[in-house]
Amino acid sequence: MKKSTKIVLSICTVLLIAGLWFGWTIYKKIYSPNIYVKDCKYLYIRDNANSNEVLDSIYANFCVENPQMLELVMTLKHYNGKVKPGRYRIEDGMSNNALVNMLRAGNQDPVNLSFNNIRSVKQLCAKVAKQIDIDSSYLLDIISDEAITSKYGFTPQNIIAMFIPDTYQFYWNTSAEKFLDKMYFYYKQFWTEDRLAKARKINLTPLEVSTLASIVQSEQAAHREEQPTIAGLYLNRLRIGMPLQSCPTLIYAIGDFTIKRVTGAMLDIESPYNTYKNTGLPPSPIGFPEKGAIDAVLNYESNEYLYMCAKSDFSGYHHFSRSYEEQKHWAREFQRQLDKQGVK
Repeated sequence: MKKSTKIVLSICTVLLIAGLWFGWTIYKKIYSPNIYVKDCKYLYIRDNANSNEVLDSIYANFCVENPQMLELVMTLKHYNGKVKPGRYRIEDGMSNNALVNMLRAGNQDPVNLSFNNIRSVKQLCAKVAKQIDIDSSYLLDIISDEAITSKYGFTPQNIIAMFIPDTYQFYWNTSAEKFLDKMYFYYKQFWTEDRLAKARKINLTPLEVSTLASIVQSEQAAHREEQPTIAGLYLNRLRIGMPLQSCPTLIYAIGDFTIKRVTGAMLDIESPYNTYKNTGLPPSPIGFPEKGAIDAVLNYESNEYLYMCAKSDFSGYHHFSRSYEEQKHWAREFQRQLDKQGVK
């Protein structure tokens, strides 16, 4: 073999080895761990963000071992034109390739959105805005817009029935309008044909069931095993045209939820929610009834009770009565205990 040929082969071998080494180095930098989690596990990308803003957020919240290589991979994969907003879960030790592929595909991690223990639509909007990227004021505005609520078969006054407390999956960047659409989807999903049939059997619409359930829940939230009994009692009153005479509806009408004792003067307030003066159900729920309370109405206890009174031991349980005379006995006992406790 000629000397020149040997030199050429040697050079080629060196170049091949260098090329393989360089390729392996680049491969490792693309596919090896590069992103490390500090305190934050999620990357939040807002609407209309560009790749530089995404990089700034990554650098601010995560440890990046080789920033230059991450930026190179973003450039090679043309990420700047493919930025998708959302909430992305960052795994510790994630590679540049895995991260950029996830962001380009928009494979974001859904939020388990929960709401309960709320009384008003305003509180609902505030709670939702803390969990997904929605402005609470704007959400309140559209929920209060009759042109929007009518699309779902509700009014701004009774749309509260559409929001059944539970945990629901949403993407972080869900718009206010899409939030309402999906809550309506969940509402329709809850109202199965079985539940609708039970509502028809007691001559109530789903809205009326929710309204009654909100009263039942307000009367008994601590000991839920009593809810079907209370539901049966109120259904008995509705059947005979007797006023529901529910203190929670009166407190709702007054708007002061700190009231611990309903007095005679309060009974005269003019309001469609005053069930001491008006027969039938109020025009909308007085709170957000949970699934259990709604089912307590649909699966009510068949009984002959017309009256109920909180027990004087303040256990949260009730005495149930068929006659007004028996009810007066329990009411006097309870009032005496309130007086002893100084409750006004």
